[in-house]
Amino acid sequence: MADTFDLVVLGGGSGGLAAGIAAARHGARVALLEPAELGGTCVNLGCVPKKAMWMAAGLAWQQPLAQAFGFSLSSPQDWRQLVARRQAYIDNVRASYRRQLDALDITHIRARGELLDAGLVQAGGQRLKARHVLIATGARASRPQLEGAELGIDSGGFFDLRAAPQRVAIIGGGYIGVELAGILQALGSQVQLLVRGRMLERFDRDLVAALDTDLSQRGIQVRNDCHVAGLRRDGQALQVMLDDEEHIAADCVLWATGRRPNSDGIGLESVGVECEDSGHIRINAHNATNIPGVFAVGDVGTDPALTPMAVMAGRVLAERLFGDTDVAPVDRRYVPTVVFSLPPLASVGMSEKQARECHGDAVQVFEKRFRPMGRALAGVTQQAFVKLVCAGPEQRVVGLHAMGEGFDEALQGFALAMRLGATRQDFESTIAIHPGMAEELLRVPEKQKASS
Repeated sequence: MADTFDLVVLGGGSGGLAAGIAAARHGARVALLEPAELGGTCVNLGCVPKKAMWMAAGLAWQQPLAQAFGFSLSSPQDWRQLVARRQAYIDNVRASYRRQLDALDITHIRARGELLDAGLVQAGGQRLKARHVLIATGARASRPQLEGAELGIDSGGFFDLRAAPQRVAIIGGGYIGVELAGILQALGSQVQLLVRGRMLERFDRDLVAALDTDLSQRGIQVRNDCHVAGLRRDGQALQVMLDDEEHIAADCVLWATGRRPNSDGIGLESVGVECEDSGHIRINAHNATNIPGVFAVGDVGTDPALTPMAVMAGRVLAERLFGDTDVAPVDRRYVPTVVFSLPPLASVGMSEKQARECHGDAVQVFEKRFRPMGRALAGVTQQAFVKLVCAGPEQRVVGLHAMGEGFDEALQGFALAMRLGATRQDFESTIAIHPGMAEELLRVPEKQKASS
């Protein structure tokens, strides 16, 4: 006999939890299937522990500025204390999720789910009937099939470190590689970032160029168009072998070569759920698959791989299924994104290239570089960067890209303004908070950038 639920959720990460909790608040009977810890990648091996390490790295990064301001700092960092506090915070987040599931009478089954039919799920030794099934199984770090690949660690292994390795080679130029490069360098490692193509390929080129310059000035060696052939043990160290027969010595090699969706082995083929060649589940604007009653949110689907996107998609889906059936789908325009590099990158809307492909000669681009006040006071030469991409005679802001301290927090408000149709004139007519970083986004250009 199968127990019956209104919603069965495969996966207890951010998207699955958001959907399950929202559905239960509408009175739905919900089962959540998660064999590992609640919170998924974000809480356990992603956003949350990464942000803790980024905050620690930021404090280390600010020490030269503090010394320039007259402070005397001499105590070395204690990673044991940092890791203990990081873990305590994660434990509290997990406990909060458990309390919410208990309060809403959500059935939490510590087993992996597998679809037997569109409305039938196997979970361990149980069978669950469901009016609706939500797949929210997330993604996992992937490594290339190269000689010695097992000698390196991935982003999950980064959180097992208890000290900064002396020499680190990070393979991959996506946001994970860039973030971990900055963190490790600030905490004491010598870092090389080995990028197969171009660093942060999906971001605006001028923004990435500004970051590349900043990383180089801080001692991180970025090697673009770098092709890794494999890894080899060399005593206590490792050798990264390149296609041109060059070898790079490292004490730790970290793979940041992408993530694969956890769509295999959960019965999608037997039910007929369609996937991309990459394994991502195909979904429409309502996060529905091609099979009625089966949905997907989060990194396992084709939405942007961002925790807030998964949470919003999960909540909206639950509202449509169990509340207001006419609720609008998630608006996937102007999704703000931050790369927690040091300094952070903030980006929302179109890159210049995307805007020109969409709007042609109606695009106007403005940018500037400047030294933030704290850096100038400390005599630091590195600059911040801001760029506006505008379209049409009204100069509507369709892209905003910035690098510098504080832009990670400032971006949220600017993303809202852009969603509401803000123009460059709206930005310029807004009274600024002074002195501060966000004001630099209000009056970016005196000079228009030439078309490219």
